[in-house]
Amino acid sequence: MGESDASEYEAVQAAELALLSSAVRADTERVESLLAPDFAEIGRSGRRWTRAETVAALRNETPREAPATSEWLFDRLSPELVLVTYRVHGAHHDSRHSSLWELAGPRIRFHQGTIIPPG
Repeated sequence: MGESDASEYEAVQAAELALLSSAVRADTERVESLLAPDFAEIGRSGRRWTRAETVAALRNETPREAPATSEWLFDRLSPELVLVTYRVHGAHHDSRHSSLWELAGPRIRFHQGTIIPPG
């Protein structure tokens, strides 16, 4: 299936970016609409988060500016699923992120962030 042009996945990228926005993160209904029922995340710390834990944590998060992103890649795994990878540019460090999205919706099924060590 392989990597594809970002224009084919505009709705997925918009949804991923929305999940980086404090306004969306604080909106429980919107977050729940973007997360699949079996959603799981492995955070930058290595902790595994369930859907319910993620929704609760985002709702209580301190508002912040959405981070800059780059290096977006979209890899179609099946007719229904796309693997999305990108880089987040943070104030103190950058991190690489990967997400598995259902194209219908779109809805995210899995997410992982990994801190990029300095140097």
